[in-house]
Amino acid sequence: MLEVLNSEQFYDQAPRQVYAQMLDEGQYLCSVSTMYRILKAEACVRERRDQLKHPVYARPELLATHPNEVWSWDITKLLGPTKWSYYYLYVIIDIYSRYVVGWMLAERESAQLAQDLIERTCHKQGITAGQLTIHADRGSAMKSGLVAQLLAELGVTKTHSRPHVSNDNPFSEAQFKTLKYRPEFPARFTSFDEAHSYSREFFRWYNGKHRHTGIGLHTPENVHYGRTEAVDEMRCRALHAAYAAHPERFVRKAPVPPVVPAAVWINPPEESRAAKLNS
Repeated sequence: MLEVLNSEQFYDQAPRQVYAQMLDEGQYLCSVSTMYRILKAEACVRERRDQLKHPVYARPELLATHPNEVWSWDITKLLGPTKWSYYYLYVIIDIYSRYVVGWMLAERESAQLAQDLIERTCHKQGITAGQLTIHADRGSAMKSGLVAQLLAELGVTKTHSRPHVSNDNPFSEAQFKTLKYRPEFPARFTSFDEAHSYSREFFRWYNGKHRHTGIGLHTPENVHYGRTEAVDEMRCRALHAAYAAHPERFVRKAPVPPVVPAAVWINPPEESRAAKLNS
């Protein structure tokens, strides 16, 4: 049996495949479990097939403690008026403030368009060399030489998600989910102008009116431009007044408003995650 399993015909096949193929040829030598016992006795229980070995990609670990330190960008498709027609929405989001610093709608996915958007957005936000890291997945536009060259010229560090790991780009993914789960989001857009108008109104709401749970229920605009202190003072006064009037409504202590996190991570180090779980 060992000679059969290691023969040129069967050396790269699993015992079940060998068993079935031999039965198809009218032969029975032993059961599948017996094949495994024979292979185990000869220390041959391993992957018998040739397999492609993928390179090991580093896990991106990015930290932002203030705006314009780490941006995440991605492209999503919006369904057009007919089958197989799409509009491409490019979005750059600051992971600390959740503020959409730049966006663009186009009729195609293009490295040149991505390069133009990133360059305009960096100039608009006053980005200086060595200040910013831009994170993206591994799409063709994201990995293009044009974008890489621009970022090198601007002094911006680039990082990429690992292949097939959506958690490596969570802020862009979450923002797209917010976009597409709005009640008024249509099944299809009837024209480019309609898609552009919808996107413009959405980002105006998202940046200026959406109270984001990840940033202490502030708007991204207020966090990005440092306006949270005045808002927190107003919230504190309202909560203190409520506590003074009816302390019995608050069981443990006087209420305080939610705070903006001091740090935001894409993939915090394992020791940081363990400390958070144990705290």
